[in-house]
Amino acid sequence: MRNPVRIPARTLALPLAALTALTLTACGGSSAASDAKSVTVYSADGLKGENGDGWYDKVFKDFEKQTGIEVKYVEGGSGEMVQRAAREKSNTQADVLVTLPPFIQQADEKGLLTAYEPTGSDQVDGADRAPDGKWTSVVNNYFGFIHNKKELKTPPRTWEDLLDPAYKEKVQYSTPGVAGDGTAVLIKAMHDFGGKEPAMAYLKKLQANNVGPSASTGKLAPKVDKGELLVANGDVQMNFAQSKDMPNLSIWFPAKGDGKPTSFALPYAAGLVAKAPHSENGKKLLDFLLSEQAQRDVSAIGGGFAARKDVKATDANAVELAGLMEGVEIFEPDWADIGANLDTYIDAWKSATGS
Repeated sequence: MRNPVRIPARTLALPLAALTALTLTACGGSSAASDAKSVTVYSADGLKGENGDGWYDKVFKDFEKQTGIEVKYVEGGSGEMVQRAAREKSNTQADVLVTLPPFIQQADEKGLLTAYEPTGSDQVDGADRAPDGKWTSVVNNYFGFIHNKKELKTPPRTWEDLLDPAYKEKVQYSTPGVAGDGTAVLIKAMHDFGGKEPAMAYLKKLQANNVGPSASTGKLAPKVDKGELLVANGDVQMNFAQSKDMPNLSIWFPAKGDGKPTSFALPYAAGLVAKAPHSENGKKLLDFLLSEQAQRDVSAIGGGFAARKDVKATDANAVELAGLMEGVEIFEPDWADIGANLDTYIDAWKSATGS
């Protein structure tokens, strides 16, 4: 089987959590006055702050103030959000879906999205938006790992380092197929090890140190910060934001052997839900998420990377994030292959790890 990633000549330009949201009072097609000025967002976790200080918190507040449209928010793992939208396909509840790849592609394949190109989407890199306008990235992001920098002054450099018995029951990664970041573990391993079989052979060995599956990537960071774990998976945006309240967190990128550390873009991609009960409000919110001010806030407030190429952030977070990515080789996954063969890869992982 061919390696499901390709490395392009370009440079730098997935967690099941408990659903947290306002109770949805709207039904598909509802014309109730209370719902006429609302928009419902189903989103992967990571952009809403633990203390109400995340990118979503500010952007939704600004949007509500400017438009008078109330944002109703439902959060979960990337796979869970797509599954929920699919279950509700005959009685649509969500207006906007935000999730990580390859789940945004799966949502499109399931017929859950309808074409809409938000204002400003022409400034999003072509690799980060659908050619047919079904989805576009609103926050750029990269896959990574975290370690407890108090217990580990120097992070492990390679995948092989994690096999050391010193890491027994001190390593954990979120569940592939359920969590977007957990699925990303498979994608990076298949790239770094050169294909499915060697990647699964490695992950089988890693089971000796792995605590076990976790439906939520976001819940791993507190365990690392407290020293319950030494290493876990995550993503740059979420972990960078968490590190403001978790001082022992540090981000790193595993290498294979003597190679360079690698990562890949793992953007938050948003699409308008097909047959959305408040489609026009959904369009307005998508426009707002890609507005210049919201994009500047991506780094300053959210700890992520602006999706628009024409928005050049210069805040302190942006400078720190740029430094963090220095020396990291960025590859581009073949999302079409991954989307088509994801179930096969997940089954291979389950077989290899006994999960």
